[in-house]
Amino acid sequence: METLEITSLSTKGQVVIPRNIRNQLNLDIGDKLIVVCDGSNILLKPVLKPSMSEFKSLIEETDKIAKDLATTPEMLSTFIKDNR
Repeated sequence: METLEITSLSTKGQVVIPRNIRNQLNLDIGDKLIVVCDGSNILLKPVLKPSMSEFKSLIEETDKIAKDLATTPEMLSTFIKDNR
């Protein structure tokens, strides 16, 4: 369902997401949002926490890939250091 609301930008650059939209998306105090700008549009997208089963599945898939590539802890440490 598409919802149209109007909000204002505060002097500190803050935007209030209207209650109707917060309720529609089940947003609560402290929830995180991704902010994307393509030059003329701003998109706010909630960062959703994965369920525990989704998280465990992701870890299992990552472990399988690391095993298939014969990845060592030293290789991972080097990769992380190089990409920080």
